[in-house]
Amino acid sequence: MMNVFLLLGSNLGDRQAYLQQAITLIEKEIAPVIKKSSLYETQSWGKTDEPDYLNQVIELQADIPAKEVLHKILNIELTMGRRRDVKWGSRTIDIDILFYGSEIINDDDLTVPHPELHKRMFTLAPLAEIAADLVHPILHKSIFQLKSELKSELHVKKL
Repeated sequence: MMNVFLLLGSNLGDRQAYLQQAITLIEKEIAPVIKKSSLYETQSWGKTDEPDYLNQVIELQADIPAKEVLHKILNIELTMGRRRDVKWGSRTIDIDILFYGSEIINDDDLTVPHPELHKRMFTLAPLAEIAADLVHPILHKSIFQLKSELKSELHVKKL
């Protein structure tokens, strides 16, 4: 079994309902959620003229390969109406693999740990809530350390 951390985000429609629907589908298709963070409201990142996001990090214990997790996540996003028209554009749901155990994966279609997670307070804040002591296998720092060191002007508010 691998501890898998996923970041969920939504900035369209009933954001909280989309996050809950994603969790329901993840539990059905991949594995039960063993931990989940609070919800965090976050200003748009990358494309800053978009509506605010709700973000949440969940932890699973999965017994399927990382690529299969990715495939199932992409199908869940499609099922929930995710469209990829504009980079960093608004979306009903976005699901990112942050960590897959302590594995380091660098493939064309999958990079784990997520290559941007240490630069994003909207990822580090909910992740630190449920896994502050988790050590990044490349940066060799805990999530708590990464969060403490990040200088971010992006507004991230725990709900």
